[in-house]
Amino acid sequence: MQILVTGGAGFIGSHLSERLVGDGHRVTVIDNFSTGRASNLAALMGSPNFALVEGSILDANTLNPLVNKADYVFHLAAAVGVFNIVKFPLDSLLTNIRGTENVLEVAHATNTPVFLTSSSEVYGKNVSDSLKESDDRILGSPVTLRWSYSEAKAIDESLAYAYFIEKQLETRIVRFFNTVGPRQLGAYGMVVPRFVKSALANEPISVYGNGNQTRCFAHVDDAVDAVMALAFSNNAIGKVVNVGNDFEISINDLAKLIISVTGSKSEVTYVPYSEAYGEGFEDMERRVPNIQLINELVGWKPKRDLSMMISDISAEMKKGG
Repeated sequence: MQILVTGGAGFIGSHLSERLVGDGHRVTVIDNFSTGRASNLAALMGSPNFALVEGSILDANTLNPLVNKADYVFHLAAAVGVFNIVKFPLDSLLTNIRGTENVLEVAHATNTPVFLTSSSEVYGKNVSDSLKESDDRILGSPVTLRWSYSEAKAIDESLAYAYFIEKQLETRIVRFFNTVGPRQLGAYGMVVPRFVKSALANEPISVYGNGNQTRCFAHVDDAVDAVMALAFSNNAIGKVVNVGNDFEISINDLAKLIISVTGSKSEVTYVPYSEAYGEGFEDMERRVPNIQLINELVGWKPKRDLSMMISDISAEMKKGG
């Protein structure tokens, strides 16, 4: 197939693009390099089945011809990372909402299937034991800009679902929970690469808040396995599906595990949220995915554990990746 991957130079997008080319598809990536890097796609450069276009999904002149030529669109382009969202809320909202609108509108004109990547952020402050796709969203005030990403991704989902219901466009939606692995940057607030980088340098590991908040981390290779299974499965059409690992760990224990796996001499320090993100920042205490639906639909379960994720990220960082 001729496949377009928006945001394909990003962390998850680059791994997905590699998998697609490896499976024999012809892949074109569009990326504006706001958070993605051309170096993430180094292994594909020179392949006759791969093309990289620098451009924005907000620019119809660049986007439209690429969608028109595609048999399938994986839409991953988005403003990502809590730091980015809090610092540049307007850019983030426009990219995430208008960009998705553009992709869906053009795809509908050519009846091209769209695979939309969303986020567990849509659940907001819901701290249920195991978040199901149908669970309620619990959010703070609209003027607490930390929640603007959650709002934008929820609108993306609603748009994609409305195109499916009203216009019969083939859409599939996944909500990624914390996904980690090689090529992920800590600079945008991603906790595992940030901790690993500090640990490898034997520098203090900065935990935001008290560290009792819990998260679940999935290896990017598991996430790509899930995407590939769902993307070409008829029973995933029109569905929203969680993709994540349901093993829960506190941020304090994560820091200890990273110190242990990397053999680091780092110590843990604590930074108030107000200092890390500015006044009025709200975090959620836990976020655990229910992954029953994806298992029922395509038989997927995560295979890689947290120690492997830490080791893979460490190895990449040691190479200078």
